[in-house]
Amino acid sequence: MRAIVPFTLLSAAVGGALYLMTYVSAAGKVQMPVPKLTAGDVVKEGSIVALEYTLTDESGNVLESSTGKPPMVYVHGQGQIVPGLEKALTGMKVGEQKTVIVKPEEGYGPVNPQAFQEVPRENFPAEGLKVGMMLMARGKDGVPVRIRVHEIKDKTVVVDLNHPLAGKTLTFKVKISEIKTAAN
Repeated sequence: MRAIVPFTLLSAAVGGALYLMTYVSAAGKVQMPVPKLTAGDVVKEGSIVALEYTLTDESGNVLESSTGKPPMVYVHGQGQIVPGLEKALTGMKVGEQKTVIVKPEEGYGPVNPQAFQEVPRENFPAEGLKVGMMLMARGKDGVPVRIRVHEIKDKTVVVDLNHPLAGKTLTFKVKISEIKTAAN
């Protein structure tokens, strides 16, 4: 018996289309296709879920919405959405609607005071010197980092590296559009 090595991704699509992946043997021969996706009954671990949503903050301001756009698609149980929302969606059915309130600890986390840093003012473009402005920077490892201008001082700028929704209680109004699961 030949060992199966990790699959090679030939192509992938989400939302009603099939994942076209195959397992390849050590000898390079196709072993087996990944099962087709079929309609699922309820949201559970491994379900591919299409979700319509509106996200609001504590004041009711709309932060994000799928209205007028295709639904958001994610794989349930893979940590692709905030934990509090993912937990609340477990067991829901197609067409079911719910309002979910997610506290910071189950969302984007509390505000981390150590994520505020002072940077020399000359490192910023003039047009980036507005409190609240979101900018992209490169971390020490070269990875892009999103930063927010928190405060402007005479010689430095205080930037906030927290996620913009850290520390906020979020309200998601959701509707399950579609559930897909692997067929046996």
